[in-house]
Amino acid sequence: MELETVRYEVADGVATVALDHAETRNALSDALLDDLQTALDAAKADDAVRCVVLASTHENVFSSGGNLAGFAADVPLVHKHWHIERFPRLFATLGELGKPSICAANGHVLAGALGLALACDLVVAREGVTFGTPEIDVGVFPFMIMALIYRNVGRKKTNELLLLGERIDAREAERIGIVNRVVPAAEFDAAVADWARRLAAKSPVLMRLGKDAMHRQMDMAFDDALEFLRHNLTLAFSTEDIQEGVKAFFEKREPQWTGR
Repeated sequence: MELETVRYEVADGVATVALDHAETRNALSDALLDDLQTALDAAKADDAVRCVVLASTHENVFSSGGNLAGFAADVPLVHKHWHIERFPRLFATLGELGKPSICAANGHVLAGALGLALACDLVVAREGVTFGTPEIDVGVFPFMIMALIYRNVGRKKTNELLLLGERIDAREAERIGIVNRVVPAAEFDAAVADWARRLAAKSPVLMRLGKDAMHRQMDMAFDDALEFLRHNLTLAFSTEDIQEGVKAFFEKREPQWTGR
């Protein structure tokens, strides 16, 4: 892959996709979003990848959010409409990845970048970083990430974030459900690596079935969700890995997954 704004590395079953455009503080330009899509598609297609970590190479900022210069560009309106299709496509890709994802929030997560973080399965934040949707302060509104915030955060708190545009610190983000875990800077990399290692060690076939079910059942009616999940459990019974997992449990040993 030829990526100019994103770094992509795979080691020990973990793909690290790091935003890498320091001069714009990883603003979500068309080029960066395209590189990110390419990297995620590669991770999804690679059977050696068992977990994806979405990170940043910037020492202070995960991403400053949408590319404001692009918002004001003198191009036909229909072209802007086509360009912003990148956001829902990326959010859907993360949901349909078939592999667990961790957002390693080692810097401030702002505007559209909050949508990327929430589209990941887990979020680990470095102590001292902030999260926010400041779009309203520059005459914009966080339309593209609104659905993700409402699905992770209570309604009134979401209203506060969207309407006031104020930043919250990592501890508050953890309290309201944006973040799973906040760790000191000195422990951040080790904490992310530990979770990624543990996720990559799980059965890939059960993880894929589970991830797909998590994504699809979210907006189903309750009875429909139960029926859908019952069928998924029946499908899981057909795998070799579920048999191996149960056998290893009773034999008090680590399972040897085949991914079948």
